[in-house]
Amino acid sequence: MKPFLRQQLERYPVRLQELDFFLQQPDAANDLERYRALTREHAEVSEVAQRFQRWRQRESDLAQAREMLEDADMADMAREEIDAIEAELPALEEELQLLLLPKDPNDARNAFVEIRAGTGGDESALFAGDLLRMYTRYAERQGWRCEVVSESEGEVGGFKEVVLRIVGDGVYGKLKFESGGHRVQRVPATETQGRIHTSACTVAVLAEPDEAQAVQINPADLRIDTFRASGAGGQHINKTDSAVRITHIPTGMVAECQDDRSQHRNKAKALQVLAARIQEKERSEREAREAATRKGLIGSGDRSDRIRTYNFPQGRVTDHRINLTLYKLTFVMEGELDELVEGLLLARKAEQLQELELGLGAPAA
Repeated sequence: MKPFLRQQLERYPVRLQELDFFLQQPDAANDLERYRALTREHAEVSEVAQRFQRWRQRESDLAQAREMLEDADMADMAREEIDAIEAELPALEEELQLLLLPKDPNDARNAFVEIRAGTGGDESALFAGDLLRMYTRYAERQGWRCEVVSESEGEVGGFKEVVLRIVGDGVYGKLKFESGGHRVQRVPATETQGRIHTSACTVAVLAEPDEAQAVQINPADLRIDTFRASGAGGQHINKTDSAVRITHIPTGMVAECQDDRSQHRNKAKALQVLAARIQEKERSEREAREAATRKGLIGSGDRSDRIRTYNFPQGRVTDHRINLTLYKLTFVMEGELDELVEGLLLARKAEQLQELELGLGAPAA
């Protein structure tokens, strides 16, 4: 085991004793917020401490087994034990490394997925519709629930802009690396000479804020407008001004919702989207300050980043951040995103391991 890793792990048994002491105090539960924070930390620290204890025990077992090799009667048993331990230790070490990686507290949260048509006119709007279908199908495969919060339809189909709310376990953690520029190369239906066109959409994935920890928005900073929701007509045509558009005056951010017939519920959903956007803006600015001297493999998630190309003539999709190309575009567009999502998560873990070693193992400059 690398010295920097062992140095970090040796702190966990000590911290576990401290947490046990704090939680055993008679007044421990008087401050509920602090008590909950301590119990959460105890569970995380305990898991690492237990796995590290297992690693140390197996390391000790290995030393004893090697001593047994000198005894001719015990040599065969010792070799079997050595083989078993040497196979187990690397797996335990890898598990411990992953446990040490910083966890994003938003990973377990629901998410808003915003898709906006970019360059390419009508074809871009159609591609935005394809992306909406792709994410909706992926969500269905995960057992998640989707609802369209707001939409602005394109003139020949698709969407100029659409906001999707996805509810389920770990939504943001799996989809957060979808933020950025998505490029499509294909022959549009309106192209008479068979020429391939390139169009683009931008995607932003926002963690749904925890109501208890959401950013505080001053009502005086909001302008709230109501309007009649657009629709295809028929018996459910909206005859009242139930759609809501909220503008955050200091930042100019706008969120709207027309999904529900209730103006009150639409206002609540629009406020949720607005809070998520403001929270994401603050997070992005904070990360930009922290990472001013480097740019990670996964990228900033900025919408100007071209992260992925969907090439229909060749039937391929390429994620440029991790140089992953799959010749299964039809399946990807039907929501089979697992290889892309897992590839991005593994790349991020590799980055974090490198950061952990550089930040904790290397001497200070």
